[in-house]
Amino acid sequence: MPTFEEITAFITEKPLATAVIALLSLVGLVLAVLVLRIAWRALSWVFTRYVAPRPIEDVLTIVAASIATGVSAQGMWRFSEDVLDLDGPLRLLLFAFIEVAIITSAVRARRNMRENFSAGIDGIAVWALTCLTAVLSSMDARSLPEAVFRLAAPLVAAWLWERGMAIERHRIRGTGRINWRLTPERLMVRLGVAEVSDRTASEVDAHRRLTRVALAAKKAKALREAGAPDRKMRAALAKLDKAMDQAVEHTGLAVDPARQEALLAQIAALYNTSALIDADPRVPWEPQADHHPVPARPALPPALAELVDDEDEDAAVLDTTPHVVSTAERAALMRAAREYWDRQISKGIVPRTVDIAQEIGIPLGTAREYRALWKLEPQAHALIEALYQQHGIVDTGAFPAIADDGRVLTTKS
Repeated sequence: MPTFEEITAFITEKPLATAVIALLSLVGLVLAVLVLRIAWRALSWVFTRYVAPRPIEDVLTIVAASIATGVSAQGMWRFSEDVLDLDGPLRLLLFAFIEVAIITSAVRARRNMRENFSAGIDGIAVWALTCLTAVLSSMDARSLPEAVFRLAAPLVAAWLWERGMAIERHRIRGTGRINWRLTPERLMVRLGVAEVSDRTASEVDAHRRLTRVALAAKKAKALREAGAPDRKMRAALAKLDKAMDQAVEHTGLAVDPARQEALLAQIAALYNTSALIDADPRVPWEPQADHHPVPARPALPPALAELVDDEDEDAAVLDTTPHVVSTAERAALMRAAREYWDRQISKGIVPRTVDIAQEIGIPLGTAREYRALWKLEPQAHALIEALYQQHGIVDTGAFPAIADDGRVLTTKS
């Protein structure tokens, strides 16, 4: 490197050459700034267009796969020189043909995934070409560790590509490729260590204690109906009493209406399991399912069928004057009608439309609407069912009494 005195002497002796060199340096500096600015804009555009919209895991996958592909290409560079005797421009053009084919197949597989939801034959080609370049690179290794490294690098790149494809497949389809039947979560649930739902420990404990009470009550009931000895009955009742004591102590059964309803629901389900054999469920795809009669339900007598069909509800309303009331009055009339309906149902009586209209003072049309909804409720429906399920004289207190042959005998007031 010239000293300061030498530079000063050169400038003094050759001022014209110094000016030319300074001008060329300034032009080179300006060109370097322009090149750096263009490069910065290009990198910014690439980052904004391709890098920023992608998740960070996709970017890291591409970077790691590029590094692994470079390692594989370096192995093929040495392989083309030592084994194929390629040198110069020919070696530069031909050494990485497999890596180019791998990248091409990967791009095609990604396009197939977006269009056809499957990588197709190109996905298989990626793995086949990766294994080929890994084997060829390792054949020129000088030691066992180098051979293992050259085998591993392409496989790592292919694995990262496969994981990136799996993430995109899940994003497009919304599901994974396969759902394993044996997982740690399912194994823990099977062993009883974990819970399927997100219930708390107190909720699980309360449910199990209520279930113990319901099962103990079912067993005691079954023993009593079977005429079991007193010893077994005492043991069953003692078990039921113990389970009930624990439930009251640990679940708040005595003061929690929700727990009380849950216990009654379990007991009702356990007590009526024999009714399942008489159930007649309908399949939704059965053609004309409504036209098939229920085997367990006998046909109604003609006179009774007329009463159940509520022909009196279809009677013409003589008073055609519109019954205009406010919203508050309508709500009050509906509550009164509902209270009257509940009182009659509790007595075992299914009120007629005329009864509701006369009792509350509402039009027949309004009473007909209320009754059409309320008669479908379980308790009212059960009363109507009892009209033809009973033997002998049928009498609900609202309909006429009908004999077995269908003759009307009298009318209840």
